[in-house]
Amino acid sequence: MTTDVTVTDEAVASLEGTADPRLRELLTGLIRHLHAFARETGLTQAEWERAIGFLTETGKMCTDTRQEFILLSDVLGLSMLVETINGDRAAGSTESTVLGPFHMTESPVRELGANIDLVGGGEPCVVSGRIVSGDGTPLPGAVLDVWQADGNGFYDVQQPDVQPPGNGRGLFTADAEGRFWFRTCVPSPYPIPTDGPVGELLKATARHPYRPAHIHFIASAEGHAPVTTHIFVAGSDYLDSDAVFAVKQSLVEDFTPTDDSSLAREFGIENPFRHARFDLVLDRA
Repeated sequence: MTTDVTVTDEAVASLEGTADPRLRELLTGLIRHLHAFARETGLTQAEWERAIGFLTETGKMCTDTRQEFILLSDVLGLSMLVETINGDRAAGSTESTVLGPFHMTESPVRELGANIDLVGGGEPCVVSGRIVSGDGTPLPGAVLDVWQADGNGFYDVQQPDVQPPGNGRGLFTADAEGRFWFRTCVPSPYPIPTDGPVGELLKATARHPYRPAHIHFIASAEGHAPVTTHIFVAGSDYLDSDAVFAVKQSLVEDFTPTDDSSLAREFGIENPFRHARFDLVLDRA
């Protein structure tokens, strides 16, 4: 006869024919932890049904341009936990952080120095640096995928009637010395989407939805492990209370006020402007 104790062993035993050993390991752990959670909390039938309904509504919110399940993983700290578990990088390498829910569309290929801020309205800035190997060797031809919200805190896919597709996005190729640079606007703090189940969860738990100002990056180069990361604007609100727990001190960068007409001409931007400089350091694969 099945009991609240034996059902766990029975469910685990049902996996004995699983051909993939890693799949069997993962499902075994999932079953044991889920069952332990239900027993520990005394999960009721009504609470279980509500949880199923919540996950169902989360799935309904997912589209080609929005991933509510990633957002849910983010606000529960799971995304950052997985990144941290798998982010064992060499000392001095750029630290990784969460992908976020808005890398759901391809970034347009752009020339170095291009402006990814197609709508204006934010404070102009230049982001520049190098992509290098762990020993400082430049990585010519390295690829840098960039995406960010506009000056009002919205991604292009959130405002298809306001922002042109690809606003705030760019796919750049580093030059022969591993250098990259592009123009944009200084990002601002913004709330993650709260019009779905994740927003309801935040409201129910009295949590704010805000993220500090940041720009997303994925850097990759032949023979090296890619890194998914951000740079956060130093002094931004919410650095100490990011809704998705993604801030690492090494990723906080100054967006320095710059009043240099010759440098402005070099970058093709009006003076004065803000300038963020940083290098992306990749581990060898």
